[in-house]
Amino acid sequence: MLPPPTLLRTWQLSARNIGRIVFVYDSVDSTNNIAADLAHDPANAGMAVLAGEQTAGRGQYGRSWQSPPGAGVWISVLLAPPPDLRRPVLLTAWAAIAVADTASELTGHPTRVKWPNDVLLAGRKVCGILIEQTQGTVVGIGLNVNQTPEQFAAAGLPDATSLAAVSGQTFDRDAVARLLLNHLDAGYEVLQHGDMTLLESAWREQLDLAGEIVSIELGDGTVHRGRLKVLSFAGLAIERTGGGVSRFTPEAVREVRPDRGRSG
Repeated sequence: MLPPPTLLRTWQLSARNIGRIVFVYDSVDSTNNIAADLAHDPANAGMAVLAGEQTAGRGQYGRSWQSPPGAGVWISVLLAPPPDLRRPVLLTAWAAIAVADTASELTGHPTRVKWPNDVLLAGRKVCGILIEQTQGTVVGIGLNVNQTPEQFAAAGLPDATSLAAVSGQTFDRDAVARLLLNHLDAGYEVLQHGDMTLLESAWREQLDLAGEIVSIELGDGTVHRGRLKVLSFAGLAIERTGGGVSRFTPEAVREVRPDRGRSG
């Protein structure tokens, strides 16, 4: 049995909800695991877990997430949202927009969200998000900060990037984490007041798929193709080439792939 991770320090931030207390570790198996262990006490909601390294980081659909030491912001937040905010599409959008705002603010480069849980910076993947709701509601974020293009190439990740690779400068990871937590906290405050409009608009703009010909892959592996007419938290709708409209709930959709350059 492995020894428990060693707590390096604790931050106490002036946050309303997210990051009031941040536990900072040197190395953990997964920040999501540590955050989930806090779920036994409802008073721990809003706490965050930050690590310099993850030895068993997880991504979407059981994939591994590389979290090398000193290279990124590997952070998880424990939430206790009301039932109407527990939808993965809402939580992923909230986290993705906070990451996008952080990345663009620090680098000055454009961002996009790739369905369902990736954030792209200058066209390459800079962040992945993982929502887990087995013990409490845990939102895990892996943000690449100081890796070089050579490190990504050596790791077999040619489509990945980092804040440093795009901007040409290195960053203080603690400062990046604090800025990200500020954006998460501000966005969650808006969500708690029931205002989905701004988040949905920002999410739709970042996805940049409305009106495009897309392929929608569902959880059962079936693929549906057509022009995306509706993109909202309530659902997606495509107009098929031969006529007719197909509708899907966001929770049923595994992937949305643009087929730009192809006619409908």
